[in-house]
Amino acid sequence: MAKKVHPETAAQLDRVDQQLVALLEKDGRTPNATLAREVGVAESTCLVRVRSLRERGVVRGIHADIDPAMVGRPVQALIAVRFGGHRRSHFEEFRQEVPKLPGVLQAFHVSGATDYFVHVACDSADALRDFVLDHLTNRPGVLHAETALIFDTLKGEATLSGLED
Repeated sequence: MAKKVHPETAAQLDRVDQQLVALLEKDGRTPNATLAREVGVAESTCLVRVRSLRERGVVRGIHADIDPAMVGRPVQALIAVRFGGHRRSHFEEFRQEVPKLPGVLQAFHVSGATDYFVHVACDSADALRDFVLDHLTNRPGVLHAETALIFDTLKGEATLSGLED
C-alpha cells in the first residue's frame, strides 16, 4: 500500500525543506553540494535533510521523463473503468494487479461515475484493444471500460513545493 502523507506533514516542512523540495522538483539529479549551497546549509546537513524527506515520504523518488513514442509505445490512452457494484475485494484486487500490467503508466481511483482511470502506453491500436479486452473488461466486478486516445500531453507548470520562482 502506498505511504500516505498527512496534511500535518506539510506543516512540518521548514523553509530549508521547502527549498530542497523545490530544487529537487526542478531537477532530481542536482548534486548534494549544489543543493547545500543553494539553501545555505552544510553538505552533511543537506544530506541528512534530503534523507529525511525521503524517509517521511515527501520525496517519493527521482524519475526520468521518458517519451513513450520514442521507446516504441506511441499509442497512449486513458481507460475509464466502472465497476458493477462496489465489492471491496474487486477494488483491492484491481488495485494490486493493474499497476503491474504491461503498459500501465498510472492508475487513478476517482469519484463519480468512473471508478478508475488507467493510463496506458501501447505499441499499436491493436495492442490497446487487446489490453482492454484481456486485462480490464474480463476482471471480476468490471462493468464497463471506455477508452479515450491521448493525442497530446501538456505538462503543467505548477510545482508541489509551494515556493514560487
